Amino acid sequence: MTESDLIDVFWESIPPVWRQTRAYIRAVAAERFGLTVEQFQALRRIRKGYDLVSGLAEEGRLSRSQASRAVDALARRKLVTRLPDAADRRHVRLSLTAKGEQTLSAIYAETEIWLGERFRSLSFGQSQEIVRALSLLRDVFASPKS
Repeated sequence: MTESDLIDVFWESIPPVWRQTRAYIRAVAAERFGLTVEQFQALRRIRKGYDLVSGLAEEGRLSRSQASRAVDALARRKLVTRLPDAADRRHVRLSLTAKGEQTLSAIYAETEIWLGERFRSLSFGQSQEIVRALSLLRDVFASPKS
C-alpha cells in the first residue's frame, strides 16, 4: 500500500466515523437533555478543567457572549455552579454540579451503547485489528513532527 492509498483510506474512514459519532452525541444531548451544542460543549470543557467563561469561549471558538449565554442556561438548569475566585474577585470559576456530571455521564453512556451496537458485528480478530490500528494512529499523531 502506498502512502497515497493510506491517506485515501484515512479520509474515507476517520472523518465519516467521527461525524456520525459526533452527530449521535449531539442528538442525545439535544433530544434527551435539551442541550444546545454550545451548552453540551461547555459542560464537556468544564469537566476537562476549563473553569472560566473566557477559557470556554477561546477553546470553543465562541464569542465571550455566546459562552456566557451557554453558562447562564446551564446555571439556570443547575448543571453548573459559579464560584467567586478567592484570589481574584473579578473571576468567577465554573464547576459541574452533580446533576451536570450525571447528565454528561448519561450522554456518554448512551453513546457507548450506540458504539457497542456498531462494533458488535466485528469478530474478536477484527476488533483486535482495529485496536492495534487505532493505537498506531494515535501514536503517529501524538509524536511531535515538524
